[in-house]
Amino acid sequence: MRRATFATSFACLFCVVALSGCLLGPNYSRPPVDVPATYRFPDNYASDVANTEWWKQFNDPVLDDLITTALANNNDVKIAAARVDQFLGQFVTTRAALLPHVDAGFDAARQRISTSSPLFSNVTSPVFNSYQLALSASWEIDLFGHNRRLTEAARASLLSTEEAKRGTILTLVSSVASSYINLRSLDRQLEIANATTTSRAESVHVFELRFQGGEVSQMELAQSQSEYEDSRARIPQIEAQIAQQEDALSVLLGRNPGDILRGRALGELAAPAVPAGLPSDLLERRPDLRQAEQDLVSANAQIGAAKALYFPQISITGLLGTQSGQFSKLFTGPARVWSFAGSVTQPIFEGGAIAGQVKQAEAVQQQALYSYRKAIQVAFQEVDDALISSQKLREQFDVQGRQVEALATYAHLARLRYEGGYTSYIEVLDAERSLFNAQLNQTQTQAGVLVSYVNLYKAMGGGWIITAEGMTTQAQAQAGDARQAPDAAKQEVK
Repeated sequence: MRRATFATSFACLFCVVALSGCLLGPNYSRPPVDVPATYRFPDNYASDVANTEWWKQFNDPVLDDLITTALANNNDVKIAAARVDQFLGQFVTTRAALLPHVDAGFDAARQRISTSSPLFSNVTSPVFNSYQLALSASWEIDLFGHNRRLTEAARASLLSTEEAKRGTILTLVSSVASSYINLRSLDRQLEIANATTTSRAESVHVFELRFQGGEVSQMELAQSQSEYEDSRARIPQIEAQIAQQEDALSVLLGRNPGDILRGRALGELAAPAVPAGLPSDLLERRPDLRQAEQDLVSANAQIGAAKALYFPQISITGLLGTQSGQFSKLFTGPARVWSFAGSVTQPIFEGGAIAGQVKQAEAVQQQALYSYRKAIQVAFQEVDDALISSQKLREQFDVQGRQVEALATYAHLARLRYEGGYTSYIEVLDAERSLFNAQLNQTQTQAGVLVSYVNLYKAMGGGWIITAEGMTTQAQAQAGDARQAPDAAKQEVK
């Protein structure tokens, strides 16, 4: 009879578990999005290089070392990695609700009862011992999928933080490359300003001698001195920008502000290839889009978790152990104790609390959906902006190169005409001033061309982010900064 009772209980339990496959709420499917067939400003010279370590195409070992150092030491990356561990722990904790909870306990007590009470007046020994050894278990049967939906949401949140970490790495690599290019641009501008100042100092010296000899007027001397002081004023301005750029780059490297090692000059940096790809590829190549989609998955699962609150909660508890007043008899047959219980809780009146949670979850899901669609549109915009910027800056740089050559010729001829007495010194000053400004503008555009390639790789994303993430993990492990995380759980999440 007892065996039949246990068999019946087991069969009922099996049926309940089998029925626990019911999941409330909508199952996630990627929403339809309007993806253009091609980019608005495609580049005819694009090639499939988005999965390579693109920064190495600049052919500057110093830049490569700076990026490696930043990946190992940048604090934003470390914060992002710590958040991944945080959400991994949250996922493991949430998933634990799907499994039975088993506890073991041992209690030992010694106590005395009052013999003045009529109930215990005949007790010969008011002092006695009590020992109990028990194994207890409890299990909430997830019949309507509440805990499974919460686990699904926690898993999506974990994957979202992993994509956020990759987005941080994407931004970091792009920022280091852009900052280094801008630093080399400022170095070149400082060289131009110093060379121009030296040339104008020589002119001032010549004009001072000529003024003393009565060959030039004081107005011409003052004009020469004015241009000299103008170029001198540019030098501290550029030097301040260089120092500030070095400080910003130092923070990206994860260290205190200081000097930055230089490699190749601006003009020696090779231009990377333009990465190719279809607009539909962005959905998988950009970590921010994958992050937005996982946020949508999490919000979608929360709807089912909220709807499951309308239905009963079923739990089973059990205890198996021994209890005795003497420790020597604790493991004998008469000391055995056990209990088995089940409970069902059905909400009857909640004052609209569950309906409010469902409404809230549905609203959050809609926000996540619109955020996902907006993120896709912004991604297309950023790629188009980077493509057109790259194309037009290259055209602008070519035009400015011809302008600098023309102005150099103009300045040379203007000085010859002045020395020959055919024109005033104002024409010379105008030509040299225009040449100086054109050289500075060309240098800025040259840096802009290289930065546009950086922005393009950042906008398109790609497999290089996984490579950079591996460099981050490897570098931190070598530095002894790797955290101990449940890798098995991570693999299961994947």
